[in-house]
Amino acid sequence: MAQAANTWTTDQLRDQVGQLPRYTLGHLPTPLEYLPRFTRAIGGPPVYIKRDDCTGLAFGGNKTRHNEFLIADALEKGADLVVWGAGIQSNNCRQTAAACAKVGLDIHLVLGRGKPADGPDLIQGNLLLDHLVGAHVEIIEGGVGPEVDARILEVAEEYRRAGREVYEWDRTTVKSLAAVSYVLCLVEIIEQAFEDDHLESHPGGWSPQAVYGCSAGSTGAGMVLAAAALGADFPIRHVAPIVWPWDTRVEMARIATEAGERIGVEVSCASGDIELHEEYVGAGYGEVTPGCLEAMAVLARTEGILVDPSYSGKALAGLIDHIRSGRLDPDRPVVFVHTGGTPALFAYNEILAEQISARRLSDAGV
Repeated sequence: MAQAANTWTTDQLRDQVGQLPRYTLGHLPTPLEYLPRFTRAIGGPPVYIKRDDCTGLAFGGNKTRHNEFLIADALEKGADLVVWGAGIQSNNCRQTAAACAKVGLDIHLVLGRGKPADGPDLIQGNLLLDHLVGAHVEIIEGGVGPEVDARILEVAEEYRRAGREVYEWDRTTVKSLAAVSYVLCLVEIIEQAFEDDHLESHPGGWSPQAVYGCSAGSTGAGMVLAAAALGADFPIRHVAPIVWPWDTRVEMARIATEAGERIGVEVSCASGDIELHEEYVGAGYGEVTPGCLEAMAVLARTEGILVDPSYSGKALAGLIDHIRSGRLDPDRPVVFVHTGGTPALFAYNEILAEQISARRLSDAGV
């Protein structure tokens, strides 16, 4: 695991983060909820879910935490326009657009469909919400990553030539600042676990044996930083929703180290400190996997909690697989961080409807 030069308490770490500008957007702290029926259904150790789908801003999600620091940075720099981008069903863009609406900033979104258009783009899911909160939406054929990033830079420069004060997506600058927000998320998890009394086997609170989440960037890097700073004895396990065209472990280690520099917490983080699982992505970004569909169904039918097919659903599939393969202690609690993404469910309505129909036929013995 990554090592910090000093060990910090949760209060001290909060104080370090508190030195940075922050604009309140989320409903925090989010709940840490025990899942007894889900735990029994998958035959696992006690499973808790950190409800970052409940951060409140336009259906919530992890990017609401990010934006508390990014929007504050944009306002401090005098921006009147944000240029952002990702995939066409981006949870990031939906929450960033909503944050801009809340603070009065214009936003231009560059959304990559990752393929040539074969008809009109369905205004559904996150894309529908982008329009509802007033974003200017530009859809390109390029994919999320370098192609979208390049177009963002072009658009930002066009606006600057027109006299606008622009704050744009910039992987090098934005990632480490966004990661700071997930330092606080892990602080919340540790404090909530310490106070929890749901388990008869752990009447005085508990410490997780592992924390799982969907990340290949800032969210996971922030929790790695916090774990190192607090001297935590449990791993942060990142289940990737996408395989980037660069070394993700190196990138996440860089993000964690630079986020530490921002808050005055010295951490030595290398690629070997990042436990990243890319084997649950499936055929590609946004492509539904059987394990993901099963994870979605089990959680929904045992606890009434929804996860999406692109992000949290794949991370939950990874957790279930680790439990079934015996990688986790059956007696120690494990935490799953729900990073949101539920609006994307509606963009997968046809695929999900097929699964529902297949299950009905199976239940009927056909």
